[in-house]
Amino acid sequence: MIYRSPLPAVAVPATTVPAHVLRRSDDKVALKDAVTGEALTYAELKNDADKTARGLVAQGIKPGDTIAIASVNRPRYAVGLHAIMAAGAAAVLINPLLTPQEIERLKTLANVRNTLDLDDLPRDDTAQLPRTDPAQTAAVLFSSGTTGITKAVKLSHRALVANLEQQRQGWRIDETDVLAANLPFFHIYGFAIILNSGLLGGATLITMPRSDPGTYLRRLNEHKVTRAFLVPPLAAAIADHEGTPPPQHLKLVLCGAAPLDETTRRQAERKLNAPVRQGYGLTEAGGTHQTFDDDTDTDPQSVGVLSPGTEARITEQGEMLIRGPQVMDGYLNDEEATRQAFVDGWLRTGDLVRVHNGRFYVVDRVKEMIKYKGYQVAPAELEALLRRHPAIKDAAVVGAPDRANGEVPKAFVVTQGDVTAEELIAFVAAEVAPFKKVRQVEFVEEIPRSVSGKILRRLLKDPQKDPRCES
Repeated sequence: MIYRSPLPAVAVPATTVPAHVLRRSDDKVALKDAVTGEALTYAELKNDADKTARGLVAQGIKPGDTIAIASVNRPRYAVGLHAIMAAGAAAVLINPLLTPQEIERLKTLANVRNTLDLDDLPRDDTAQLPRTDPAQTAAVLFSSGTTGITKAVKLSHRALVANLEQQRQGWRIDETDVLAANLPFFHIYGFAIILNSGLLGGATLITMPRSDPGTYLRRLNEHKVTRAFLVPPLAAAIADHEGTPPPQHLKLVLCGAAPLDETTRRQAERKLNAPVRQGYGLTEAGGTHQTFDDDTDTDPQSVGVLSPGTEARITEQGEMLIRGPQVMDGYLNDEEATRQAFVDGWLRTGDLVRVHNGRFYVVDRVKEMIKYKGYQVAPAELEALLRRHPAIKDAAVVGAPDRANGEVPKAFVVTQGDVTAEELIAFVAAEVAPFKKVRQVEFVEEIPRSVSGKILRRLLKDPQKDPRCES
């Protein structure tokens, strides 16, 4: 069965990302850093991006080149990003917390010519900017896709502009908004949903580093933030936090990158004094589903409806396939991975979903399903159940090899009170079908997660793996 968005398809302008996003040129603050105070107005952002783009061209940068940015969120990130794209090159966005060796490996994967120093940007007034075809690659982001192997995702100007226009239908960001820009710009969530959606809407973005929940809540109040963006670990930290007054200016909060259990969502909602809703997307296609500013009464466990012009297909196994103008062109220098990512023109998401009244619910990842005696067991269901136990702070479930059963559910738990493995096994068994029961429990100090909040289950299965390249 093919599902289609209930919203009409949007017109996709034949233009580049910088031309589409950097429309304003006034003295309204576009970006401000919560720690350093560094700030850029829309006029400064547009002028600096233009001069830097010309500076890159003067240095010999040409269409088809790739230039890396490896930086934390800061106002000048937007200058460098849009300058690279305006110069006709592709911006390769890298996690700055990686080791030098890991960064070099990703640069090699993406054929990077050089890395842009945001504190020493080239500037020029005279170099002629090239005409850029909207079909040209604008940005390269990294994803583990459905196979777990890091790949370089090619996103064209056309795909990114299409996704920005799609998201505007539900998230109606405008110049009255102040956005918390704490999630990394090198991730599709920070890149598309926060940075470029915010600038396109004329909002002010407050860049801020990762912090404890109390500091985060104080910054939301100090800067009168109207829209906040979470990943599940931050939502859980806020839910557990005591002592900081709730923000007074938030209108809506979006949580994405991984499923958020309902108990944590409700607790975080009370601490934030605003509706918390879930979104869905992936590096290979940006935001494919959306909720609405004026539709906060619908089921908050849903990730919303399909974005305008987006179609979905559900396989017999329950995996969602996606088709739409925002989908990637493929993986850079990896034709085989690109071929495996598509089925008859449909992009494999690797996510299991269910649909009710046109609204989508994410069940789990295909590659993370546990196969117990032929039964499919979703780790996310068991993790949400375990987190309901008063002695459990965090949990992750993986499939442990078992000679008789193929795999059995094994739980890794972080405690905040006294509890035994036997008690937890009994707690889960009382709530689920026999084939879903947790058979093993291991107590750990923390659950390994990627920067976007996804549980790194492969690291739990194999502690020797390095998780830092994960998206």
